[in-house]
Amino acid sequence: MNQEKGRNSFSGSIGFVLAAAGSAVGLGNIWRFPYLAAKDGGGLYLVLYLVLALTFGFTLLTTEVAIGRKTKQSPLTAYKKIHEKWKFLGVFACLVPVIIMPYYCVIGGWVVKYFIAYLTGEGAAAAQDGYFTDFITSDVQPLILLMVFLFAVAFIVFRGVNKGIESSSKIIMPVLLVLVVGIAVFSLTIHHTDETGAVRNGMEGLKIYIVPDLSGLTVKGFFTVLMDAMGQLFFSLSVAMGIMIAYGSYVRDDANLVKSINQIELFDTFVAFLAGVMIIPAVYTFMGREGMEASGPSLMFVSLPKVFSAMGGIGNIIGCLFFAMVLFAALTSAVSVMEAVVASFMDQFHISRVKAAAIETVIALAGGVLVCLGYNRLYFDIVLPNGAHAQILDIMDYISNNALMPIVAIGTCILIGWIVKPKLIIDEVEKTGCRFGRKQLYVVMIRYIAPVLLVILFLKSVGVLNVI
Repeated sequence: MNQEKGRNSFSGSIGFVLAAAGSAVGLGNIWRFPYLAAKDGGGLYLVLYLVLALTFGFTLLTTEVAIGRKTKQSPLTAYKKIHEKWKFLGVFACLVPVIIMPYYCVIGGWVVKYFIAYLTGEGAAAAQDGYFTDFITSDVQPLILLMVFLFAVAFIVFRGVNKGIESSSKIIMPVLLVLVVGIAVFSLTIHHTDETGAVRNGMEGLKIYIVPDLSGLTVKGFFTVLMDAMGQLFFSLSVAMGIMIAYGSYVRDDANLVKSINQIELFDTFVAFLAGVMIIPAVYTFMGREGMEASGPSLMFVSLPKVFSAMGGIGNIIGCLFFAMVLFAALTSAVSVMEAVVASFMDQFHISRVKAAAIETVIALAGGVLVCLGYNRLYFDIVLPNGAHAQILDIMDYISNNALMPIVAIGTCILIGWIVKPKLIIDEVEKTGCRFGRKQLYVVMIRYIAPVLLVILFLKSVGVLNVI
């Protein structure tokens, strides 16, 4: 009890919302959302994503934040406090950020590399074929940049909830938002004539992005879009990885959870949409529809540098601003991932923040080195159950995102929906007297719809339902 009374908390709802939004607005929003939107028919994906964000995403986000605030515990120990026999779910929830942190910091190092390249006027070199591959397969530089990024994240987490996480979020998030909006607006104003004489512009790319393309849509195709949108929500809202439970445990008891959760949903959806506006019109303008087929690292580190190069002189400036924005997004997300682990260590083992953060830094560094070596000394290629080719980073990503996260989400739905009942969460949300406007929707989602959708997503992720 003394530990709970002495627990740090966000100074207000703004600090919580910005920190939570900072966690949600990460690499997944920037490189995965635009690709899925382009692949899945533009407007159809956007509509399904919005519906799922307001129902499925809202349910998981509300549940995790409320669990955190009610228990005043991190993910590793919160589930045990809700129900003794379900403490295993806390272990799974804590394992997710432990696995994610090393490879996320490696990718953060890649972002640092490209930001420095554009900052020093080397954008043209970054656009050359083989630049990215040569960099990630080199022996030393990826390791150095991994440590630069990791230590920046660790510094913020070492400083604690108020002086570290909240203070940095209040500075970084407004800057990030300005950059996102500015680059998105610029992306709509560009035009390009290719070698065949075809003229394309950003507004045409925007039309591809937002207007639903239902041509040839089948039932199987619809379910594919639905599953893609639902899978993206895990990244977009940072649910099923313990982060929102940890952040929820720092929310004061007098805070209006309904208002805060609505703001997080709005902020995240807005930035995810703008990520598409930043990227899809620009890629379409300079590379056509075929350029929109890239996803993940190849989109950000191979395709986009070519787009910036094709812009001419201003491309180096836009590239610098873009990778600054990506760096901020990666930093705030990595802070939340690390905090979920650090808070778990503090609550489980009753150790200081400094000691817990030091332990997690060492774990993340060791794992990050392993990931870097996976591109040179330890390189191999295996096929995952879902058919994708993989090496160390991809395997870690698959275990955390395709296996553990759906399991955590399914378990949470069963625990809250059927074991301890939704009233536990509803009472926590309403205890300050605020009206829980989507209460009935929440009950239906947590008990029936969300578990079914999650099981389908899980079976598809592990390759059982390849027909969908």
